[in-house]
Amino acid sequence: MILELDEYSEVPIFQQIHDQIVFGIARGELPPGTALASVRSLAMDLAINPATVKKAYDLLKAEGVIVTTRRDGSMVIEPGEPTPEQVAQLEGDLKVSLARALAQGMDPQATKEIFQNVLNQFRPAN
Repeated sequence: MILELDEYSEVPIFQQIHDQIVFGIARGELPPGTALASVRSLAMDLAINPATVKKAYDLLKAEGVIVTTRRDGSMVIEPGEPTPEQVAQLEGDLKVSLARALAQGMDPQATKEIFQNVLNQFRPAN
């Protein structure tokens, strides 16, 4: 998977790395067991500070989507049952997004269809 960073974006570089890896996992492009580039290697490839990559990887670890070991480096893990905290986080994120859509005048049915279309984009191919 090739990461594309937008240095002019208001989204921090570590967040762009994080988001693109999460999208890759959600789309099935990075299945469980996939090794990620080392912090140093990815930082060199992207010409950024290794601390930026480490921050992205640390966030991915905290969210339970990768694991890092000394021997094997960082890799995508098999998703488990979501924790209550993960469910609450998702609910909170969705509430904000849906409230924003409705506050901007979007039709509830159209919002539901958009949600379904986006969800369908991230289902891994079987």
